[in-house]
Amino acid sequence: MSTAPTPPTVAELEEQERRLVLRRFTHDDAWALGSLLVELAREREAPVAIDIHRAGQQLFHAALPGSTPDNDAWIARKRRVVERYGSASYLVGSRFRAKGTTFEESSRLDPDTYAAHGGSFPLTIAGVGVVGAVTVSGLPQVEDHRLVVEALERFLGE
Repeated sequence: MSTAPTPPTVAELEEQERRLVLRRFTHDDAWALGSLLVELAREREAPVAIDIHRAGQQLFHAALPGSTPDNDAWIARKRRVVERYGSASYLVGSRFRAKGTTFEESSRLDPDTYAAHGGSFPLTIAGVGVVGAVTVSGLPQVEDHRLVVEALERFLGE
């Protein structure tokens, strides 16, 4: 019998953001990080779509077997949360839940445009700030988030 993983706390999510900071992020870096995510997802036979945006430009996209056009819609909605709040989509949703409400109830944003569900993580450059987002969609939100974090940790050599 498998059990769902324990969701990370707001403090754990904030620590991930403090730790997973890049020195730079080039087009080649987007390809390397995206390819790493594809490799990790294929190893797990994860039916995901993967997207990397920087400064409004899509630098990487892959749709693995089992993913659907709905995953691309989720990617866009989760990425918009990162772009608006400058934090991981899962962290934004978790902060609302910690206050006893939900993003959908309290953000006053259109849920067809924004989704504070796990899977989109800010691309933060040291001394610059958030420049984009890396996003995965296709698994339960905690697993989408964990896949992105694992890839960033490996990419950064942690």
